[in-house]
Amino acid sequence: MQSYLKRILTARVYDVAIESPLELAPDLSARIGNNVLFKREDMQPVFSFKLRGAYNKMAQLTPEQLKRGVIAASAGNHAQGVALSAHRLGCKAIIVMPTTTPHVKIEAVKHFGQRSVEIVMHGDSYSDACTRAYELEKEKNLTFVHPFDDPDVIAGQGTIAMEILRQHQAPIHAIFCAIGGGGLIAGVAAYVKQVRPDIKVIGVQTTDSDAMARSLKAKKRVTLNDVGLFSDGTAVKLAGEETFRVCKQYVDEVVLVNTDEVCAAIKDVFQDTRSILEPAGALAVAGAKLYAKREQLKGETLVTVCSGANMNFDRLRFVAERSEIGEKREALLAVTIPETPGSFRKFCSLLGKRSITEFNYRYADPKSAQVFVGIQVKGLTETSELVEKLQHNKLPTLDLSDNEMAKLHLRHLVGGHAPEAKDEILFRFEFPERPGALMNFLNSMNHDWNISLFHYRNHGADYGRILVGMQVPKSDKKALKTFLDTLGYPYWDESDNPAYRLFLG
Repeated sequence: MQSYLKRILTARVYDVAIESPLELAPDLSARIGNNVLFKREDMQPVFSFKLRGAYNKMAQLTPEQLKRGVIAASAGNHAQGVALSAHRLGCKAIIVMPTTTPHVKIEAVKHFGQRSVEIVMHGDSYSDACTRAYELEKEKNLTFVHPFDDPDVIAGQGTIAMEILRQHQAPIHAIFCAIGGGGLIAGVAAYVKQVRPDIKVIGVQTTDSDAMARSLKAKKRVTLNDVGLFSDGTAVKLAGEETFRVCKQYVDEVVLVNTDEVCAAIKDVFQDTRSILEPAGALAVAGAKLYAKREQLKGETLVTVCSGANMNFDRLRFVAERSEIGEKREALLAVTIPETPGSFRKFCSLLGKRSITEFNYRYADPKSAQVFVGIQVKGLTETSELVEKLQHNKLPTLDLSDNEMAKLHLRHLVGGHAPEAKDEILFRFEFPERPGALMNFLNSMNHDWNISLFHYRNHGADYGRILVGMQVPKSDKKALKTFLDTLGYPYWDESDNPAYRLFLG
């Protein structure tokens, strides 16, 4: 291990990398009762820590090796590091990337490598790409630059730990690092345990890409059949041989987090920094939160390595939707209400002044109705209290907050034809989105008309948009016109919309 300490102290990373800031996260710290520090590796020139290890490895190559060129396999961030390093060192590079790599990372590799890099797309995961890269290494007599399982790469990543201990000399309870193949945490652990062995080094993996966690438990390297791709930067089927050796000896533990918890961590970092991390970049934050809650920590200092910010913009909608559930700040409920005038209003009044994120309802039975609703809450306790309140008022309620099918599919599928909804008309309304706006809308409606369809979803926009089906007898057309004119909200009659007729009418 002494050799790693020397390697890290003499690593050549600052030709291309910066000493990233170590910043307090005030909002998150206050919320979990501990001092959370972000090590901002997302601020590197390639928006990830991977530049450190890639450049340190390539800077150690001989002139002959650089002349022949290098090859690497990567899901994106290591590729960018190799690309920029190749450009700086004046050598050619071939980079094999999985076909699942986010477009933003592919374009970034082209940008940083300029004319130095050739990209080869192969396989569905890093492991598939790596197999192809080894084949090309032999065919073309290139030098392989491994993303994690190489002492020089590990040493380059270890400079992060060197900076952390220099930047924060006060006591630290634990340092949290994301784990894919293990290069980052191996480098951090190799340095920390040699210099400050009292500090815990804790790895974080997703529940569906936990090769290192399984390997440490089995005391031998375990290969996963499949890996989850949401956190594409850590989607590795087999941990490195050298990284496993180091982790087995020096890493204190590995905690596992799910997709919702990662999304919540991305939001946490955004609220404190206004920066958006990629899923792998936020793993350490998610893990620190989980660990602090499990251990009931208070007043401790927790360092989280924010390892990357190469986020695909298209993923942001999914992240925003799932982050509230991951933080237990949104409850998804299925509530059964009697199909009688006034019951819908009674149900809404029981929700109180809570912000409603989603509301789906479709008439299906003359006796009862099922409502799918999303509600902002402060945590699990409030959710259970609300469920108990609804049950007490004889409204059977099912908590779907942890139901994956409901979160992914059901919330978008509630609806269908309602042949018994006689005299149904359909209107679309728009109103300024502010706290209580939905309840104001509901209270202004004539409760003599049965609501046969209701859909509302809070997209975070300036205006709320509602689709309402009402059973209004033809004799009430004049009263309906009066209601619409006095409501004060823009509205559109969608009763003749072909989409309504096809799917809902």
